[in-house]
Amino acid sequence: MVSVTPAAPRRERSSFKHLGHLKRLLDYLRHYKWVLVAAFFGLLITRFLDAITPLLMKMAIDSLADPEIPPNVLVPALGMIGIVVVRFFIFVVSRRAMRRISIAVAYDLRKRVFNHIQPQGPNFFNKFSTGDLMSRTINDINMVRMVVSFGAVDLILFIFTLATGAYFMWMLSPDLAVWVVAPLPLLALVGFLLARRMFPYYRDQQEAMAAVNTFTQENLNGIRTIQAMSQEEQEIKSFFQVSTRYAQKVYRATRYNAWINLIMPLISIAPPAFLIFVGGALVLNGEITLGTYTAFTGYMWMVIWPVRFIGMQLSMFVAAAAGTQRLFEILDYEHEIKDSPRQSIPSHLEGRIEFRDLTFSHPGAARPTIENVSLMVEPGETVAILGRVGSGKSTLLKAIIRLIDTPEHSVFIDGQDISNFPVRELRKVVALVPQDPFLFSTTLRENLTYDLPEREDPELWIAADAAGLTDAIKEFSEGLSTMVGERGQTLSGGQKQRATLARGLVRRSPILLLDDCFSAVDTETEEKILSGLTRLRQDRTTLLISHRVSTARHADRILIIDNGRISESGTHDQLIALGGYYADLAAIQSDQDQDRQRKARLLKDLEDESDVFSNVAGAD
Repeated sequence: MVSVTPAAPRRERSSFKHLGHLKRLLDYLRHYKWVLVAAFFGLLITRFLDAITPLLMKMAIDSLADPEIPPNVLVPALGMIGIVVVRFFIFVVSRRAMRRISIAVAYDLRKRVFNHIQPQGPNFFNKFSTGDLMSRTINDINMVRMVVSFGAVDLILFIFTLATGAYFMWMLSPDLAVWVVAPLPLLALVGFLLARRMFPYYRDQQEAMAAVNTFTQENLNGIRTIQAMSQEEQEIKSFFQVSTRYAQKVYRATRYNAWINLIMPLISIAPPAFLIFVGGALVLNGEITLGTYTAFTGYMWMVIWPVRFIGMQLSMFVAAAAGTQRLFEILDYEHEIKDSPRQSIPSHLEGRIEFRDLTFSHPGAARPTIENVSLMVEPGETVAILGRVGSGKSTLLKAIIRLIDTPEHSVFIDGQDISNFPVRELRKVVALVPQDPFLFSTTLRENLTYDLPEREDPELWIAADAAGLTDAIKEFSEGLSTMVGERGQTLSGGQKQRATLARGLVRRSPILLLDDCFSAVDTETEEKILSGLTRLRQDRTTLLISHRVSTARHADRILIIDNGRISESGTHDQLIALGGYYADLAAIQSDQDQDRQRKARLLKDLEDESDVFSNVAGAD
């Protein structure tokens, strides 16, 4: 694994334009609008009850401080107790509703992201690594959940609280209100200017977290390779670099946020100072009562506390905006496979496959991977495809089930253009056993019944027998209930290949595509598998890719793909007689005396070509 030097931090002009990303969350909030409205009004009521409490304090204190007013402590005390009790229940219910909405929105987002990822093609996964996707669906969605749970309603409550507090201060003492409120615009402006610069900090922090996830995921997936090549120390050093970069990004964002939380309280000292000097003078001069001064103090803190934490609130919005941007970068990525079905797949497929001048190029490729391929595979026919690495064999199979988006009118099944079929229906009737055997971290039975969990064991044993897996299963102490571990790591390479083959065979699909799934089995096991394949796949179409002549010779027809074109076609005997690539391959893989001379000549030619290449490379 190669460590990539991180790019220099991006410098952006201070702006709140990034908060515009949060507008895209409104569609998710609309699903819960009535609960949201009820919770919002509940929280408004709690703020209104908070505003009544200082008036009750004023009533009690004035009744004690002024001899002309009868003492009145019981009514304010009972009133405040009642307010606390009512406020407690309303606040708990409202906040719980808000948290449930935030959890629901996060749940909806996570489902949509996961659903959007499922049909994506290779270009998508080349751009977004697994670790990055995991970071977006976990960390970024948590950022969004926080702002939905607290930020959105708190912003409205912030405005309501400011208006309520300012109103009651003005009602109690307009002169004192002017002195206390005057510094607040400066306080809000400073918080605004400080918070607007935080977007790049949070975005870079989240991207660095994604890099840590990606590195960890790739490291754990490749742990056997790392151990086999004794690269543990190198990987530890690389992880130190990646995690250090993340720590630096977190430290940068945290340090900036700490500065905000330090500066804002310092500036907010001004209103209490004015209250003490000006308000104290007004009390001594008899212009306001002691109760009014006390109530005014309560309203002042009602206004100051939200303003002091305006930076924290804005930082929450900025972090959520960064997360929203990263989430919708995924959701806005269009699917490579355009699924626009115009007809359903017939209930009974014969299994005839036809390619008509198929040409396909991978993005960025210098030449077409497949070029002008025309081919007819009859129902029930078994066709083997051979060729050099990168010649386009796997691309041909992927085109049949639309793992790549081939042009219209180029691939047909039973005379119907596959572009007209729903992709999911197509992949249900055409089974592909991929080149890379993958097993889920569950039991062997659940892996074999992945497409249809209710399959009965007799079906599994028939498929396992055809795949040459029966003996291996019987050796396991728990049989089909054996846990195979992550990616099937408890099985050998050959056992994993045979298990994935059995998973494909058990489907009894009209069309079966085998992408070099015998490479990890020995010759004896291969012969057993091919015999089972012939028995189980009678009257069903099968296309198989292989690099072994011993595999291909069992097919009804053999195709040689070279540079994206079909260069040879025929039976084993016909291609041997042709004396082309297939005959050369058969000679290299043969131990027969008559082929040894040809094999020696071919190997000598390969050595000469290698020497020429080395000389040219040295000259360069």
